[in-house]
Amino acid sequence: MKTNKKIQMVDLQTQYLNIKPEVDEAIQEVLNSTIFVKGGKVKTFEENLSSYLDGANVITCGNGTDALQIALMALELEPGDEVITTPFTFIATLEVIELLKLKPVLVDADPDNFNIDVSKLEEKITSKTRCIIPVHLFGQCANMEAIMELANRYSLYVVEDACQALGSDFLFKDGTSQKAGSVGHIGCNSFFPSKNLGAFGDGGAIFTRDLTLANKVRAISNHGMQERYYHDFVGVNSRLDGIQAAILDVKLKYLNKYIKARQIAAEYYDEKLKGLDQICVPHRESYSTHGFHQYTLIIKNGDRDGLRKYLNDHDIPAMIYYPVPLHLQKAYSHLNYNEGDFPVAEKLATEVLSLPMHTELDEEQLNCICTTIKNYFNS
Repeated sequence: MKTNKKIQMVDLQTQYLNIKPEVDEAIQEVLNSTIFVKGGKVKTFEENLSSYLDGANVITCGNGTDALQIALMALELEPGDEVITTPFTFIATLEVIELLKLKPVLVDADPDNFNIDVSKLEEKITSKTRCIIPVHLFGQCANMEAIMELANRYSLYVVEDACQALGSDFLFKDGTSQKAGSVGHIGCNSFFPSKNLGAFGDGGAIFTRDLTLANKVRAISNHGMQERYYHDFVGVNSRLDGIQAAILDVKLKYLNKYIKARQIAAEYYDEKLKGLDQICVPHRESYSTHGFHQYTLIIKNGDRDGLRKYLNDHDIPAMIYYPVPLHLQKAYSHLNYNEGDFPVAEKLATEVLSLPMHTELDEEQLNCICTTIKNYFNS
């Protein structure tokens, strides 16, 4: 089955063409102003994103990995302090813990929502634990209410890795809600081009409702300076440039529309694939909306790699996020974790498959993808 338009995992070109006049004008404004670093469009974007996050302080930076590192630096953790996170995520989460000489402690993934399994979290807390980093994987929040209750009980920091979940809402039991990344002490975000709010290059941001932490984060991201040439903290050089900020500020106006388009595509996938016994469609938790940075299936009975090849043979891309859990990565073998230590994460790594997911998917493309999947299992 062929479509009029090539199916892509992410169609950034069409998304750009649909807002081209606004983006081009915003870029030209930066070129005319020659304010390329800090100030100008960066300040405007930070203010507008803060409003979107219901007043959380926003400090932009170079990328999502930097956001995580700067967040941990701002907490003044000591070498050897323990930081709890999940083995089923992108490597950056573990990478920054290691770079800062902290001790990563891993908790297995939840088999339904892929996020950190909160039921196994408390047993990993020790007298050396200082911080929890939940990852809101694929666009759905981890159980932040339960995590914050544990953090408060044990006096721990919570740094949200919300790099895949900007725009998702965490829904509290009392009926209130907060945006992903604005619930914990600090939240971290990536503006990698494929994200729901993506730049035309790298970019990141740090969120916090604590003004003291916000001022410290802002200083650390700019060589530790609160006043020019006076360095109060050990810092880094990690700043969002004005052109990226201008692009992001335009796209921020469309973020809710983009998320809705992803949710509509996800609902189409759900409906068309629900009758296949070999597939589990993404589970939705009652405490979180889902922004569908990725639409990730579980393929049972060992058919994942066969299905992926079949889709690729029919010009339909599909990706595996992530094929090797963090504790089995060669670079982190010194942590002395072994195969079998986190069985859920290890099983997910053999079963997950992400289908094309972006704002420009049309019904013809979605139908083609679903029909091809059905043909594979029914042949």
